[in-house]
Amino acid sequence: MEYASLINNINSFVEESPLNRVETLGIDKIFNQPLVGVAAAEDSLFKQFKDPSVIGEDHLSPTEWLPGAKSVLTYFLPFSEEIRHANRKPGLPAQEWLYGRVEGQQFIEALNGKIMDRIKTDSTGQAVAPATDPRFEWSEDLSSNWSERHVAYTAGLGTFSLSRSLITAEGCAGRYGSVITTLEFAPTKRSYTGPFEYCNFCGECADRCPARAIKAVEGEKKAGMDRSICKNYLDTKIRPRFKPRYGCGKCQTAVQCEQEIPGKA
Repeated sequence: MEYASLINNINSFVEESPLNRVETLGIDKIFNQPLVGVAAAEDSLFKQFKDPSVIGEDHLSPTEWLPGAKSVLTYFLPFSEEIRHANRKPGLPAQEWLYGRVEGQQFIEALNGKIMDRIKTDSTGQAVAPATDPRFEWSEDLSSNWSERHVAYTAGLGTFSLSRSLITAEGCAGRYGSVITTLEFAPTKRSYTGPFEYCNFCGECADRCPARAIKAVEGEKKAGMDRSICKNYLDTKIRPRFKPRYGCGKCQTAVQCEQEIPGKA
């Protein structure tokens, strides 16, 4: 299977699928066109992710998810201007963002299914999407056994921010998906050398966080999000009020890295 053909298939699905809109709110587009990257299944970073100081030993490598895996196809779907604009106001999350978060995830699952079907139908390859696999699970410390952001980092899509978001060429406001396959595609080159290279640690995400879950440590460049505080805010303030939808995203909107790499406009 040609990589370019698969990318065209992904782009067409994003552009044409009715799942990428919310008619009840008049939202014509949840996501803009994606950034797509490829990580080699044997990239040494996957071994590093098993270190407790990064993610933990429960984080499965591509070959643990799929024996014989050669490549991991990963993508970032930037939220549309309509969704981002609505969530720039302070306070509670915008209804548009909540739909983008939940209905958007349904779209991602459908896109993953489309990619896997294409791989299995048009080639002898096999594929699995960890996020929808029965083996996918969350740990007590709120880490999972497959991190979409870390996979995207491995594939050269971006680097981390103070808020643990990933800053890409299209910013940090969006969602991620990935598919592991036995097909071999050329890995995307990483244009950075460190995990926080794109973040200028301006602290705007910390100021925007309604739960005060983000804190910068002076003199240190590392993620400052306390995931337990963030989760408690979502569970006690957001889920009960907006059920069945949830989300926040204030740290990803009205910040320098919302739609670009700071300083690289």
